[in-house]
Amino acid sequence: MIRRELATFFAALGYFTRLPVPGWVGYSPDGLARVARYLPAIGLLIGGVGALVFWLAMHVWAQPVAVVLSMVATIALTGAFHEDGLADTADGLGGGWDKAKILAIMKDSRVGSYGVIAIVLALLGKFTLLATLPAGQVVAALIVGHAVSRFCAVSMMATMDYARDDETSKARPVAARLGLGPFLFALVFAALPLLLLAPEPALTAVTLAALAILWLAAKCRRWLGGYTGDCLGAVQQLAEIAFYLGLAAHF
Repeated sequence: MIRRELATFFAALGYFTRLPVPGWVGYSPDGLARVARYLPAIGLLIGGVGALVFWLAMHVWAQPVAVVLSMVATIALTGAFHEDGLADTADGLGGGWDKAKILAIMKDSRVGSYGVIAIVLALLGKFTLLATLPAGQVVAALIVGHAVSRFCAVSMMATMDYARDDETSKARPVAARLGLGPFLFALVFAALPLLLLAPEPALTAVTLAALAILWLAAKCRRWLGGYTGDCLGAVQQLAEIAFYLGLAAHF
């Protein structure tokens, strides 16, 4: 059982990041079907690396430079995995007029104007919010924000159906609807880091993140009848920004 859970964690690490994993982990659709519950834990790892880079950079440069370097580190770790989903979702929902067209646009490897604008605004938003927070709050914000925003994606997987019928979709093995047990397992990794923040800012940040995913989930349900892997990436990005926005309201 321990080896199986370790293999699931490493499979999640290999799927959601660019970090190397042990060769014995291997690949199987059944194994990928269990990785979603570790997504907030992966967020803790990524946020922790970003926080470490920020803390180290603050000893040498000003806070805006440290924020940029921390963002570069987290994007490098994930290979812009979620940012790509945000761009595809923006292109699909912005340029499509029915489910088939939206899904076709989202599957296109080219990035359109909606996607470019979404990426620019997302990166600019995260930079501005983190650069305006007190330096002492940024470390906690990065750790908690990355975990909570990924739990928001897990919440979508637990409450909505996968929208694509294509069996060859790379996200399909990961996108099976989560049961209560895996959902609560994921919740632990998102809830515990909130203890790093004061209760009032944490509540505001979580509330804004929840509102952001409810808005996007409603659009995905209306136009797609569910979600795709790209929608999950968009949810993570929007929830992360909304979380920082809630923290910034208190500082």
